[in-house]
Amino acid sequence: MEICEIRNLFNLKETIAAALFEGAVYPWEVLPKIGAFILELGPSLPAEEYDQAGENIWIAKSAKVAPTASITGPAIIGKNAEIRHCAFIRGNAVVGEGAVVGNSTELKNVVLFNKVQVPHYNYVGDSILGYKAHMGAGSITSNVKSDKKLVVVKCGEERIETGLKKFGAMLGDEAEVGCGSVLNPGTVVGPRASIYPLSSVREAVPADSIYKKRGEVAQRYEI
Repeated sequence: MEICEIRNLFNLKETIAAALFEGAVYPWEVLPKIGAFILELGPSLPAEEYDQAGENIWIAKSAKVAPTASITGPAIIGKNAEIRHCAFIRGNAVVGEGAVVGNSTELKNVVLFNKVQVPHYNYVGDSILGYKAHMGAGSITSNVKSDKKLVVVKCGEERIETGLKKFGAMLGDEAEVGCGSVLNPGTVVGPRASIYPLSSVREAVPADSIYKKRGEVAQRYEI
């Protein structure tokens, strides 16, 4: 299932966590490793560029963090990132350079590549968001199946058993998720794909496509 491979989803030059993906084929393989990776990388970050703001929390000096934000380690907040009012970062989180984590947005066990925007009432858990990926207001990742079974990634007739109980979504570079959408466990959205507002997605969406509803996915054409 090539559309779900790391090499076809992300530009690894756009994350401080590039080494985390070494040796992996699919991005969800690294989800259980995020916390340990941060604990290893954090102490090596240059003191002239990052402050250690608490136990296992490293925040770039150029980042803007609202006094009302809550951050629990392990966490790395990258250069020029913006953590807004009442953001809730629950740990095992890498927030990329220039990324925006907005009002009342909650993060848990995630990697946000550079310039990701989750700016308004989003929940992002057990997920990876590629360079310039954007989630519209109120859109969320659902990271546990209602029957609590292990997550399977689906693309047409193909299936990949992930072995994971918790798995939200993988968003490729410059993916756009419309307001109020739910990305169900095992969702993969290809680079530059767009998800219509109020969608419920539970499959792999090809790159450069427009997801209107299940069974209706159009190819994007540049004019």
